[in-house]
Amino acid sequence: MPKHPEPPPQEAHHHPAVIYCRVSSVAQVQDGHGLESQATRCREYAARKGYTVVETFHEKAVSGGLMERPAFTAMLAFIRRHADTGMVVVIDDISRFARDIESHWALRRTLTDMGGRLESPSLTFGEDSDSVLIENLLASVSQHQRQKNGEQTRNRMRARALNGYWCFHAPVGYRYERRPGHGKVLVRDEPIATILAGVLKGFASGRLQSQAEVRRALEAEPAFAARYPSGTVRYEEIHRILTRVHYAGHLEVPDWDVSLRKAQHEGLITLAEFQRIQERIREGARVPARPDIDADFPLRGAVACASCNKPLTACWSTSKTGKKHPYYMCFAKGCPDYRKSIRRDRLEDDFQALLATLQPTEPALAVARAMFTDIWQQRLDQAKALASGAKRQAAKLERQIEQLLDRIIAADSPAVISAYETRIAILEREKLIWTEKAANQGQPKRPFDEVFELAMTFLSNPW
Repeated sequence: MPKHPEPPPQEAHHHPAVIYCRVSSVAQVQDGHGLESQATRCREYAARKGYTVVETFHEKAVSGGLMERPAFTAMLAFIRRHADTGMVVVIDDISRFARDIESHWALRRTLTDMGGRLESPSLTFGEDSDSVLIENLLASVSQHQRQKNGEQTRNRMRARALNGYWCFHAPVGYRYERRPGHGKVLVRDEPIATILAGVLKGFASGRLQSQAEVRRALEAEPAFAARYPSGTVRYEEIHRILTRVHYAGHLEVPDWDVSLRKAQHEGLITLAEFQRIQERIREGARVPARPDIDADFPLRGAVACASCNKPLTACWSTSKTGKKHPYYMCFAKGCPDYRKSIRRDRLEDDFQALLATLQPTEPALAVARAMFTDIWQQRLDQAKALASGAKRQAAKLERQIEQLLDRIIAADSPAVISAYETRIAILEREKLIWTEKAANQGQPKRPFDEVFELAMTFLSNPW
């Protein structure tokens, strides 16, 4: 049979072209498949059309709803430098270009003004009314998909928050860990969690008098200070740490109508301690730290002057050579030994020698053990009584909340309803505190023998 003549090859246009690829999530960037597959399809399309691909621009982890895009800006600059070449911009799909109509046409006009022409293997772009209609429809569908995905994601995250799971960025001192049946859950990130627990409890109890002292306490911990390039913690970070309810084992998302509730993760402090911290912040706990209390003079204020019986103070004295020497001294006016100095090493060595002689006898230790046992049992009984009282108080608050809810149903005034809702929110927070107290009271944190052994070891040899 005679062979049919082959059609002449299609004349190549040899237009220069650039490829623009975009993925919106970090996971897609790490997997690498999204950008790679888009670029492959665009290169195949350019080869069929006879275009010469001169550059490929990858937009990594950038939302399609954003106008400011680093790779797109670089592409426009590239097109501007080659404005006389009739540059073709190849995209895999209209959704890779933009995810809403407004952004799509804004970017489209910008590209056209620069002399570029948009093409895609999945859509023919045109200026006639039918082509513009199809382009608008596809851009609308892309926008709807983006909005729908956002709504679904938000609903899933809100449902997890309602169940007590924090689903945003992990707070300092926590990290995410996948647990069977729970998904990703916040867990303590040591040693940061223990460091934060110490300063939070210290501020709640008043041991740390101000936010400045909290800052110094955190900066003194190498593991925590290493998180910051300069080793300096900003006051904004201190305020965030002190006001995050996550550290009390609770969570709330007011923007999503998720009220304060018990969380699935372990707290570093109790909710009552957290409330005390908020009260101290409102009261203005900004008492400056005393510079005369530090580790250089541990006996300052604990040792009395032999002449006037007033507590000794201490300081560093600078000699003529510029060398500093530590001294304890009495600053009580009228004392015969006023401003007479005692070398730190001498006083502290004498104190240690005296302390080494203080050892209780066996009968005294036996009495101490009996006292500890009695006090331990008294504290257990007291804790059980407190737990029962906390349960009753929580139940009382629950009844008050139910009564207010009934009043809301019967109320017509928006102002009255708002007042009831505010009161309910306050009562809910109080109920959570009493519920937590009921759960924590009654059971010792450590067995008696373990606590007793530590106490008796100290008492038997204080030095």
